Amino acid sequence: MVPRDLLQSILETIVDNVYFQPPPDLQMVYPAIRYERARADSAFADNVPYKTTKQYQLILISRSPDNLAFESLINLPMCSHERFYVADNLNHDVFNIYF
Repeated sequence: MVPRDLLQSILETIVDNVYFQPPPDLQMVYPAIRYERARADSAFADNVPYKTTKQYQLILISRSPDNLAFESLINLPMCSHERFYVADNLNHDVFNIYF
């Protein structure tokens, strides 16, 4: 299985609505996780990359600031909470995960 497909499956066990790089005109259903690839980190040996790990930015979007999915996301391996903000009366928790 492609790593992003595996990440998608894991996120779908946390919330029902998971969107990878959704188009701007898509009407999302909340609570939801929207995610996109953010960057990649490479480890080098003899100036040659031998391991590359992709980083994804996950955004948990919910009408409630206390969504239970927060705990599930923060406990994923290699996942950290970046920030919280409110926009359009929706709560956004931003996470970074290496996967």
